[in-house]
Amino acid sequence: MERVPMTIEGFKTLEAELHRLKSEERPRIIQAISEARSHGDLSENAEYHAAKEAQGMNEAKVAELEDKLSRAEIVDTAKLSGTTVKFGATVTLVDEDTDETVKYKIVGDLEADVKAGKISISSPIARALIGKSEGESVEVTTPRGARSYEILKVEWM
Repeated sequence: MERVPMTIEGFKTLEAELHRLKSEERPRIIQAISEARSHGDLSENAEYHAAKEAQGMNEAKVAELEDKLSRAEIVDTAKLSGTTVKFGATVTLVDEDTDETVKYKIVGDLEADVKAGKISISSPIARALIGKSEGESVEVTTPRGARSYEILKVEWM
């Protein structure tokens, strides 16, 4: 059973989503199925079939979240320190070609959100950064081509 690394914040977010699916979505879908059943013949009842499909998708999502949470390896980033990049680090980089500065936090796959500055531990940039220190340069192959970054700062938040 493969462990899934995630931050405390990511774990809490997934728990909240699981709770919402079970306590809000599940009862809403059950109500929709019940209402559609009352309309008569189920073989030609589009509302019934749509509600049953929604139920199946909701239950699949619940099962997936329960699986991920059961395999979660929670990393408390507040207890980490150092100048070497590893899981949970917030890294400030400068693109050596454009001088553009970016800041990323390295998180688990399920928590990644580039717009929020969170990149997955399995992303090309994170894989290139792991094990490197402040002041080092890294070469990253991205979908937009090869990029070269210098690590300006490694922080732990």
